Amino acid sequence: MSKGTAISVVFLCCLVAALARTPVHSLRSSAQTVERPPSSCPVTKPPEPPFVPPAPYLSGSSEHVREHVWIGSPKLWTDIPRDGTWRGLPHYTPEDTRYRNKVFWWSEGYNWRIENPPRLTISGKRLDAPAPPLSTDPHANAGWTNDKDHAFIVHGIFIPTLGCWKITGLYRGAELSYVVWVSN
Repeated sequence: MSKGTAISVVFLCCLVAALARTPVHSLRSSAQTVERPPSSCPVTKPPEPPFVPPAPYLSGSSEHVREHVWIGSPKLWTDIPRDGTWRGLPHYTPEDTRYRNKVFWWSEGYNWRIENPPRLTISGKRLDAPAPPLSTDPHANAGWTNDKDHAFIVHGIFIPTLGCWKITGLYRGAELSYVVWVSN
């Protein structure tokens, strides 16, 4: 065997060994990297007229308003990325293949002192391909900024795959859904 052939064989063996150690979900994920949502994913657009949280709830910093948009009603609202894409979500642990996100919800009159944990439920379904439904932490939690009288609800969600996802929150009879593109 020539020296060039031996180097090629060693390189090929190293490449095969590296690929064998690469988790399958990583290989699939890299193929799904898309900068913008495809036209087949009907991401939620900013509402017209814009939703403005009721006073005295915070409406966000100027940076927040540039990158996110409020959707919903005083009964239940949240913020979503203005372009409809969640990029680069982490895995909860290195061995967990699901993508983790924390979502924040508000409801006028929610009182964390009386209802803790909050009774918000979240579900999610992939729209562009078969996938298991998203799952959530065991329960939502209360959160607040410097105004403890106007708390928000935070919930951890686990998205099984990249793609087009419809997320639905249900709280005290109010339901709010939106569609996001989940990408690397």
